[in-house]
Amino acid sequence: MQADVRQVTDGIHLVHGSNTNWVILTEGDEVTLIDTGYPGDREQVLASLAAVGSSPEAVAAVLITHAHNDHLGSAEYLRSTYGTPVYLHEAEVPHARREFLHQVTVGQVVKNSWRPGVLPWALHAMRSGGTAHVPVAAPEAFPTAGALDLPGRPVPVHTPGHTDGHTAFHLPHAGVVIPGDALATGHPTSRLQGPQMLPDMFHHERARAVASLDVIAALEGDLLLPGHGPVHRGPVREAALQAKERAL
Repeated sequence: MQADVRQVTDGIHLVHGSNTNWVILTEGDEVTLIDTGYPGDREQVLASLAAVGSSPEAVAAVLITHAHNDHLGSAEYLRSTYGTPVYLHEAEVPHARREFLHQVTVGQVVKNSWRPGVLPWALHAMRSGGTAHVPVAAPEAFPTAGALDLPGRPVPVHTPGHTDGHTAFHLPHAGVVIPGDALATGHPTSRLQGPQMLPDMFHHERARAVASLDVIAALEGDLLLPGHGPVHRGPVREAALQAKERAL
């Protein structure tokens, strides 16, 4: 399956993998890679880098919104093969090492299997490495507060709830917010289209996840590049508030 690489604005590409998105920020000869899809998406990750005229050797850092397998998939491969640093929120670092796992359980999936789309999604997740053991051996906390000295100058924004250390990334100069799984625009297990929270079974602490929508609403921007679903163009504040309204 080919990765769907879409340039959303200068130097910023949203890539639709098999069921998860990642983002490539380009600047000169270097790139920042935000999330890496499922373990089974590795060839698509590498192909997407080539599609924007880059390579894994040119990745200055991998930034991870949160350490679920469908976002962490190729992080350790890039770290161990190319020496690429892998950065997360400090609360997410032990999660990436798999000292614990805040992820939907098989039991929760079974309980929700009557919902439309859940079984096909679960089968895809298993085939793509959703239950594989893919820890990052040496993940690192973000090295500084504020904008990171990386291509795109992304600003990490702590948005807990989906996981404890879940992080969105803000690109103020471009009006772009990369909300990870704190805010989606679609998902195989959801009948909704447009800004929304993921279904309840995916969140470690739903109440904190709902509260984090206010954090996203406070970010200036008019382009949302979510972890699941298509790009959303329009005020980020309105999108986050719409998702919150749908969740309450």
